[in-house]
Amino acid sequence: MAIKKYNPTSPGRRFQTVSDFKEITSETPYEPLLKSIKKSGGRNNLGRVTSWHRGGGNKRLYRIIDFKRDKHNIPATVETIEYDPNRAARIALLKYRDGERRYIIAPSGLKVGDEIVSGSGIEIKAGNAMPLNEMPLGTFIHNIELRLGQGAKLTRSAGMVAQLIVKAQEYCHVKLSSGEVRLIPSSCMATIGQVSNLEHENISYGKAGRNRWLRKRPHVRGVAMNPVDHPLGGGEGKSSGGRPPCTPWGKPEGIKTRHNKRTGRFIVKKRGGK
Repeated sequence: MAIKKYNPTSPGRRFQTVSDFKEITSETPYEPLLKSIKKSGGRNNLGRVTSWHRGGGNKRLYRIIDFKRDKHNIPATVETIEYDPNRAARIALLKYRDGERRYIIAPSGLKVGDEIVSGSGIEIKAGNAMPLNEMPLGTFIHNIELRLGQGAKLTRSAGMVAQLIVKAQEYCHVKLSSGEVRLIPSSCMATIGQVSNLEHENISYGKAGRNRWLRKRPHVRGVAMNPVDHPLGGGEGKSSGGRPPCTPWGKPEGIKTRHNKRTGRFIVKKRGGK
């Protein structure tokens, strides 16, 4: 993947960049694996906004992704590499030898015509999925399960990659992109390779309207508000607030609030090297 720049024909075009989409081989998705999704506007089942700054945007159809990779030892051929409007990574349409088709998150370097497989005792190759205890140490992986049969939960976004650093009988140590080292059951499945669309983080949207297409509504800074609306509001001119960043209710931002005794014991090393 490469990034395409435009001539500065307008202020919105001046710093705008897009993907060149050269890796995309089909613009038409596989219809049996599509389903409609309802827009929530950031609201819960009571109609109250629980996720701010969401709403609008282009219509999308959800692509049903196979995160379990549970068709073991049945080879599949890559039919297409496609764009998915619901995620940053590219997706690949697989056709198995028994005729079934499924979408997966496409690893970097996967091409149309490649043959991949999931299961035990298979080749160490990008796109193949297998249990952690069968991989060599140092293997770069993505689409990692936290519980056997649950489906992949970790390392699914564009350019993400984790590394297997320690193997044991019950748990393996996996180093995530954030620097966190986590214990994961050795029997859990993971896919070899790095997630596709590596340059996604370098794309500049260039204008506010492009965020609106992605269902992101405007975000007003606290320092631009009045004192009655936000603790950082008020002051003469463009004052910086006079206190650490906080929510409209005065709670500090950036403070770690994670307190999960059930899963905290699986974290060997936290993010940030602590």
